[in-house]
Amino acid sequence: MGFYDDFTHVERKKQRGSNIGRMVVTSVTSAVIGGMVVLLTLPTLSNAGYINMVKPGTENAISSNASSASSLFAKPVSVSVGSGTVEAVKQVENAIVGVINIGQRRNSWMQNSTDVEQGQGSGVIFQKKGGKAYIVTNYHVIDKAQKLEVALPTGEKVSAKVVGADGYADLAVLEIDASKVTDVAEFGDSSTLQVGEPAIAIGNPLGMQFSRTVTQGIISSKERSMPMDFNEDGQDDWELDVIQTDAAINPGNSGGALVNIEGQVIGINTLKISKTGVEGLGFALPINDVKVIVDQLMEKGTLQRSYLGVQPLDLANVPRNEWKETLNLPDQVQSGVVVQTDVGKFSPAGQAGLRQLDVIVKLDDKNISTSAQLRKYLTMNKKPGDTMDVTYYRDGLLKTAKVKLTAPPQQ
Repeated sequence: MGFYDDFTHVERKKQRGSNIGRMVVTSVTSAVIGGMVVLLTLPTLSNAGYINMVKPGTENAISSNASSASSLFAKPVSVSVGSGTVEAVKQVENAIVGVINIGQRRNSWMQNSTDVEQGQGSGVIFQKKGGKAYIVTNYHVIDKAQKLEVALPTGEKVSAKVVGADGYADLAVLEIDASKVTDVAEFGDSSTLQVGEPAIAIGNPLGMQFSRTVTQGIISSKERSMPMDFNEDGQDDWELDVIQTDAAINPGNSGGALVNIEGQVIGINTLKISKTGVEGLGFALPINDVKVIVDQLMEKGTLQRSYLGVQPLDLANVPRNEWKETLNLPDQVQSGVVVQTDVGKFSPAGQAGLRQLDVIVKLDDKNISTSAQLRKYLTMNKKPGDTMDVTYYRDGLLKTAKVKLTAPPQQ
């Protein structure tokens, strides 16, 4: 029974296959005959106007072929990329240079000295005059240099000399031959900055191999004060007023430009906070402060300071028990600057009657909490010959003295 069933199954399959074969042959034959009929009748139908035949080589044929090709292949597109950032960078990038600090290394075996590169930074060409070009950079970029070179945007290096410098302000002005200088940066107005507006940093992070690198961020804060302890005695010597930005600023960017969306320099990049887990904390000297200091450096070679004639000590560094026992300060006084040593009789402070252990709390109408603030006020707000009110505590009493400032004795 099983054999029969299998046999019968095979026979049925053969019969079905035979039928399908006949159907395919019939279909193909019909299609061929139909196609021939259409081809034979096309001229007649075209002449009668029922269809529009395109003759090879005619304009319609070319147009039709082109249309078909355009639908098969993508057309090449020329894209013009432009933005405020791109235009801002174009305006200032050729005024950004590299600054190379060169020292000397003593070779004890050869009994001679050789030049050695000590560091690299950035600078901004801000003036071209009388065949010379002038560059602003950070003081710490040129510190301890025996020679200085400036790497121009073309890659060519030229020698540079220091016109003026100030370590506290962390600024220096360099002079180079202007024959190969093409662009000069435009200084903007840092007083008009708004938190959140675009900020573009241009400089040479990690050296000349990444020259004129561009990074972008925003203005994170218009006003920050960074305490600086130059002699590392635990007491701040100066306070840098800076702009905070999250535009990437790395070693080598120092002295480069922080630029607004108009391509104007609004700050000189100076430092960043480098700690594990900290990102996007870069700082630049506001260009309005830079202008004032650069003018003095160009004119006098140094930042002109007014002289008060006291050795200041932060009240915060005085043991708390001495506030009452020695200084006799009222409870409400929580900050100020102590006159640490004897005051010279012929110094401006001595002439005004200030003495050792007086606690200065105000200069003119500005509250003074630290020695750094005192030094900065004398530098940035006063000049020799000016008169200044000094408010201080002595033996628990609040007093005021009028002091006529002079230039420091060493000048």
